[in-house]
Amino acid sequence: MNIKIKVNDKVQVLSGKDKGKTGKVLQILPGLNKAVVEGINTMYKHIKSRKKGEKGQRVQFNGPVIGSNLMLVCPKCNKPSRLGVKISEMANKKTKVRFCKKCKEVID
Repeated sequence: MNIKIKVNDKVQVLSGKDKGKTGKVLQILPGLNKAVVEGINTMYKHIKSRKKGEKGQRVQFNGPVIGSNLMLVCPKCNKPSRLGVKISEMANKKTKVRFCKKCKEVID
């Protein structure tokens, strides 16, 4: 499945423990159809101490979220909406552009 969300897009979570939260996309994992979103799906990794007397650590990081659980927040109308893809022709060049299905504005 092709993920239409890109890095630096603002997205809203549709389901799961972080349902309703919004955040910026930090990384896309296209092979797994997942995205890493800032402040969403927070996980902890416990690191054991290496030397005697040294303390262990608890590192916090954002885990990936399945792409179907994310919806883009349109920068123009500021509402979560589905994305459409259309081919626009500018200066004899055909390019694919994303657009908001609610307000019909081109995103990017």
